Amino acid sequence: MKLRPILPLSLLFFAVACGDAQRPEPVTPSAAATAAPTTAGPAAHGAVDHVKVEAPAALRELVAAADRSDADKAMDAGRKPAEMLAFFGIAPGQRVAEIATGTGYTGELLARAVGTGGRVFAHNNDFIVEKFAAKGWAERLATPANANVVKVVRPFEDPLPPEATGLDAVIVNLFYHDTFWFGVDRQKMNAAIAKALKPGGVYGIIDHSGRPGTGSSEAKTLHRVEESEVIKEVTAAGFSLVADADFLRNPNDTRDWSASPGAAGERRGTSDRFVLKFVKP
Repeated sequence: MKLRPILPLSLLFFAVACGDAQRPEPVTPSAAATAAPTTAGPAAHGAVDHVKVEAPAALRELVAAADRSDADKAMDAGRKPAEMLAFFGIAPGQRVAEIATGTGYTGELLARAVGTGGRVFAHNNDFIVEKFAAKGWAERLATPANANVVKVVRPFEDPLPPEATGLDAVIVNLFYHDTFWFGVDRQKMNAAIAKALKPGGVYGIIDHSGRPGTGSSEAKTLHRVEESEVIKEVTAAGFSLVADADFLRNPNDTRDWSASPGAAGERRGTSDRFVLKFVKP
């Protein structure tokens, strides 16, 4: 089994300066992210690289920034943001997007990682804004750490503005399953994402794992989707699955309970989640 470098731009990662976390300077990390074979995860993806992720110190310092909110930091143990950023290769100066950013937990992490020389297109649709995200998202976007974030409110089928082209990465974090019960035309959505990405750009998807054979049938009730269902749709859109990672796997998850934030309660952040890296050819 071959190994792929997780961070092709690792020399561009940066440390966060004390008292000015929103204005980091590029440095060489003290430890690069590394990959090792693993058999974690229910799906077999042929030539896909199965990697373990060790985030560099610079990304761990970014996550530990003093100006991140206590509410965000409380979620970190269950979300592993440094590993997420490392696996998807997010680096200073990049132009990236997040689809369905919600109140912006992941969007802000992307903004900190790409730095003042980068740009983040943070997307929600009208329903998410009106029902869930309006106040929290507005408050977050007003902070200095989000100065390089472009607010985008558009339908899922056409999620990004015309200026969002040549993107280095597009991330969907714990939301792809919702597009099933939202009635989204995902063929159009994935085509639009492909159009926005540069050749070789990353389409990163993290989601709550459904039980074998359930497909998307429990997307609304349990907020889960079968990994193979996502792979089938995204590869049909022309993307290549190049790697998966195990840092959010939980083999003890019975996968028969709702992973939605409101229903999960104390189990929030413990669901078995697949982490998939697709690339645009």
